[in-house]
Amino acid sequence: MSQDNFETNAEVANTIKCKDCGANLKYSPGAQSLACEYCQAVNEITVEKTEIVENDYNTFLSENENKAEQQTVSTVKCSNCGANTTLPPNVSSCGCPYCDTPLVVKNASPCSIIKPSYLLPFKIDRNKSRDEFIKWVASLWFAPNKLKQYAEQSAEKLKGIYMPYWTYDTETATDYSGLRGDYYYTTQTYTDANGNTQTRSVKHTRWSPASGHVNNSFDDILVCASKSLPEKLVQELEPWDVQELIKYDDKFLAGFLTETYQIEIKSGFEMAKKRMESVIRSSVHSDIGGDTQQITSLNTDYNDITFKHILLPLWISAYKYNDKVFRFTVNARTGEVQGERPYSAIKIILFVLMILAIIIGGIALFKHFKH
Repeated sequence: MSQDNFETNAEVANTIKCKDCGANLKYSPGAQSLACEYCQAVNEITVEKTEIVENDYNTFLSENENKAEQQTVSTVKCSNCGANTTLPPNVSSCGCPYCDTPLVVKNASPCSIIKPSYLLPFKIDRNKSRDEFIKWVASLWFAPNKLKQYAEQSAEKLKGIYMPYWTYDTETATDYSGLRGDYYYTTQTYTDANGNTQTRSVKHTRWSPASGHVNNSFDDILVCASKSLPEKLVQELEPWDVQELIKYDDKFLAGFLTETYQIEIKSGFEMAKKRMESVIRSSVHSDIGGDTQQITSLNTDYNDITFKHILLPLWISAYKYNDKVFRFTVNARTGEVQGERPYSAIKIILFVLMILAIIIGGIALFKHFKH
């Protein structure tokens, strides 16, 4: 793919033209307009107030999968972590936001994806995210000094990226079987160390079979459709204010990277089921009652399944320490910081030696006063 073709496709995905002079504009987090730096024209961003429409899951899989609204984007696949990223226009190369591996535009390729329906725009800018990142690093015990230096210099290294997500709604009906445990107590007599007779209360569990049916309703179960970040790290960035979703608009993508989904709709729903299981189990435990419960079987039907494709904003940076990549992320709506962190072996050793020195010094002091 030529450089010109890539930039043309990238412009469709990531920029908006000024209404007066035609220059490329970049969205500023929290703004409702795009100001042109060349002619100073103000280009209003019209946020469409629209009712959120869910897509029927089973109908989509059986009939409409090939009829879904598609968009063609040019992406660069990272040779290290596999992330598929859409670069802004006029960028010939940059580092992968997830692992800092160099990405080269000449390796870009077009792909057709299901167009996102809704998104949350960036609300927190790069400088605010940097401040939150610095605070987070400062709170870490045994962090290498280089990490703190990196955090101080990270303003330009933080990359804004829209992550792809699926959301799922469903009504569940679960039949279960298990055991109900009710505590009861008996009095036990025993002889203590002094030969005296004592009594104590001993807890026992009386088990009885249990079975029944529970219903649960799930709304907007989030599944990250990317494999570029660990699932645990992604979930720690929650909650997201999905009630503020707006209709997808290319204007809000201006100046940011966008990752295309790697997890398809059907696989995403299987992941959503795992997130729902803990809630279903909790309902079953409550339904069984008693003091303790055991579940031996669950049979769940998922009804009225709907989904939608959305984009959520992150600030992200990758940091290499001892040849290992550590990722740091900031929820660009709430400022929540999460990340993988390295440890300084030297600081840990010095801390252990300090503790040992205090213990040895305390023992020596005790012996001195004892004599």
